[in-house]
Amino acid sequence: MTSPAAPRLPADPVRRGPVLLVIAGPAGSGKSTLCDRLVHERTEFGRVVTATTRAPRDGEVDGVHYHFLTPAVFDARVAAGEFLEWAWVHGQRRYGTPSSSVLEPLSRGQDLVMSIDVQGVDSLRRVAATNPGLRRAMTTIFIVVDHERLVERMRGRAKDHEEEIARRMATAEAELREAAKFDFTIESRTRDEDFAALLRILERARERAAAESQK
Repeated sequence: MTSPAAPRLPADPVRRGPVLLVIAGPAGSGKSTLCDRLVHERTEFGRVVTATTRAPRDGEVDGVHYHFLTPAVFDARVAAGEFLEWAWVHGQRRYGTPSSSVLEPLSRGQDLVMSIDVQGVDSLRRVAATNPGLRRAMTTIFIVVDHERLVERMRGRAKDHEEEIARRMATAEAELREAAKFDFTIESRTRDEDFAALLRILERARERAAAESQK
């Protein structure tokens, strides 16, 4: 009597490292909305909560939208080396990315998404150049919005006066000149179209993470 054949084992799943989607774009581009929707619809994702010294706006919650810190606390954390990057924005307030909100989740295999300004992305690139784990995980995405649509969105938010909108538009023009440095761009249209574009980019990011994890 012959022995029964050994059962065929399923092939090992392709190993992949975690992905970190870093989304930038001018104020009013919808980057925060994209992050929120991705975390809501793709439960494997966590949202990186950055820190700021500005006051919360109506409806914003500490620890959910930002870590709202006093300037003294922010400075103390900078001095303690607790930020991956930080910068003055518009010369008025500081923003930063706590190391613990990025490196620790990535080390556990957690997928992450974050919204940040162009200056912050430059700083993260410099950190990634000396941190292989961050470099393998990070994919940068810039949201491009045409001038008229961007002004319309800013006015539609009813959060900023005309002087503030003009200042933000000047910043947006400077940011647009940096778009070519990003791994991917999204030409902003509707919310659904922008999210579909983000999901296509996510698949590319996963492919790259899988390839990097095999090295």
